[in-house]
Amino acid sequence: MNAFKEGWFSEINNDLWPGISVSLQVDHVLHQEKSQYQDILVLDTKSHGKTLVLDGIIQCTERDEFAYQEMISLLALCSHPNPKDVLIVGGGDGGVSREVVKHPNVERVNQVEIDPGVLNVARTYLPFMAQGLDHPKVTLHVGDGFEFMKKHCGQFDVIITDSSDPVGPAECLFQQSYFELMKTALKPNGLICSQAGTSWANLGHVARTLSHCESYYAVAAYGVASVPTYPTGQIGFVLGSLNPETKFDEPVKIFTEEELDEMKLRYYNDKVHRAAFVLPRFAEKILKKSSAMKK
Repeated sequence: MNAFKEGWFSEINNDLWPGISVSLQVDHVLHQEKSQYQDILVLDTKSHGKTLVLDGIIQCTERDEFAYQEMISLLALCSHPNPKDVLIVGGGDGGVSREVVKHPNVERVNQVEIDPGVLNVARTYLPFMAQGLDHPKVTLHVGDGFEFMKKHCGQFDVIITDSSDPVGPAECLFQQSYFELMKTALKPNGLICSQAGTSWANLGHVARTLSHCESYYAVAAYGVASVPTYPTGQIGFVLGSLNPETKFDEPVKIFTEEELDEMKLRYYNDKVHRAAFVLPRFAEKILKKSSAMKK
């Protein structure tokens, strides 16, 4: 499954980013197992600390995980005027729940993770993220996010999908039916945010995911964040809102510098929020063209 050579781990080949492989020098292999759903690997790396790998693909490293966790959480939460009830689908490492509970308006977080193996590994080897799983605002469910939402219609202000890439158990989280189901679980004027890949390696995948979102939401957008250990050093998020007045590129909640420090945020602020939706011309043109064709 994984490529180890002369003390280095390299990602397996992936059709989503052909010809690209991120490599990290490894001090120790801390854990390796095959769960019911996927291969789980935890590494202690020389330059990036503890690293979680699922099905041969790096999910997070101790050095740069905060960029992804803060952005997928706060791009959504700071675009909603009062995000009291939040659902997290996936996110078994705990990083997203760690960031979501920091928002002062959030009162209740339900999190649904399908693989208990990821939860166990996170609590054992990644406590800097897994702390979010045991926060008093968080109710953790082990199970299928699809089935959970079918039983909880109209209950959430914000739904955040922190998935691995669209292979294996996460593949269904990128399909049109998933965006339709999320809509049924939202309160009026609710919004969603889902991991959506990088425009540098697979712009077609980004365009399809955004198109699925546009099918069911009054407003949709694609924003980006810099995460060095992800392929091309960038990851993107698709956001959708049932409220036609939503402007994702203008946060409704702006934190002061003191608040940002108290929340221990290292990547996100309102300037970074706005900048996330400024795309390079090649990506902007393709995504606009795709949206226009759909209409």
